[in-house]
Amino acid sequence: MPPPLSGSESHCCRWQREGDLGCHHVRVIVSLLYKVARKLLSVPGVLLRRDTAKDAELLVLRHENAVLCRQLAGPVRYESADRLWLAALSSLIPRHRWYEVFPVAPGTLLAWHRRFIAAKWDYSTRRTRTGRPPTRAALRNLVLRLARENAGWGHRWIQGELARLGHPIAASTVWEILNAAGIDQAPRRTGPTWREFLTAQAEGIVAVDFFHLDTAMGRRLYALAFLEHGTRRLHIAGVTAHPTREWAVQQARNVAAGLGTRMESLRFLLRDRDGKYGPSFDAVFEAEEMEILKSAPRAPRMNARCERVIGSIRREVPDHVLIMNEAHARLVLDAYQRHYNEHRPHRARSQLPPGADRQPTTLHDFEGRRLLRSRVLGGVINEYR
Repeated sequence: MPPPLSGSESHCCRWQREGDLGCHHVRVIVSLLYKVARKLLSVPGVLLRRDTAKDAELLVLRHENAVLCRQLAGPVRYESADRLWLAALSSLIPRHRWYEVFPVAPGTLLAWHRRFIAAKWDYSTRRTRTGRPPTRAALRNLVLRLARENAGWGHRWIQGELARLGHPIAASTVWEILNAAGIDQAPRRTGPTWREFLTAQAEGIVAVDFFHLDTAMGRRLYALAFLEHGTRRLHIAGVTAHPTREWAVQQARNVAAGLGTRMESLRFLLRDRDGKYGPSFDAVFEAEEMEILKSAPRAPRMNARCERVIGSIRREVPDHVLIMNEAHARLVLDAYQRHYNEHRPHRARSQLPPGADRQPTTLHDFEGRRLLRSRVLGGVINEYR
């Protein structure tokens, strides 16, 4: 038992207990009044809600009728506005009335909501992207160009060259671009192709090949053509009906003498494996410290530039001129050789002929000037000045 209280202490405790009992009674009364007021106020709310639910049902039915009228020819498809409208009206209709009024099930409404939320947070089709911006297409093309033109450059070397050109880029990005394009890392890249090899060695290569001409009487003549890869200068050595090793050796000597000092810059002679060349033919050029490169059997593309110029000769001259004999053939081929070396433009040399070093001055005033035409081979070929 607690100890007995003094007079003053018992008096204070009595007042405190009476005060607590009074507060408790007040809280009970307020709670009862709140519950009664809530019940009374819910009655008109229920009555109003019944009217609202009826109105909502009517709106749903009307909207469903509009959807059906809009799609009489096919199956019912709800658009985004239809889904939004039905979802908004669903909160005004009691749950037990959904199956009687709504054209779709509650699960369909929930599926629409999930699809709406997924589309809201889907950034795959938006223009704004997060994270590091993608590498520009022009910069990617520049990386691939540097890699293809410089077989010995690795991704860090390419990165340094791009930085010097004012294009800062990470070395890892350069590596990803090269890897995506299927370009091996230096120096393990595949060896140069014949095209790359010939382009790199063009200044030091002269190619040679035989080609034939048929006269008007059906007699076959043979000519020997030399082509300098670097300058595209053409040398048609001679024409004969009986090409022999001795004749080929003599033509090689004539061409070597005609080249003069340009022989010092030539390092390779490219030819096929025709038996008319022989060791003496090769010795003429080996004496000038040139190396003989032989193409593979039945592989004309390995001497593609010489094959191309022979095709140009045939298309531009023999296809339009009837060759009578050897003398006529020499005259025709000499005229074409002068035109080819002095006037004919070449795409590989920026439309310059082999004998020109730069383009002529651009004309802006055509008044008082006259176009002059020079006929080559009687007008088969025209030259303009």
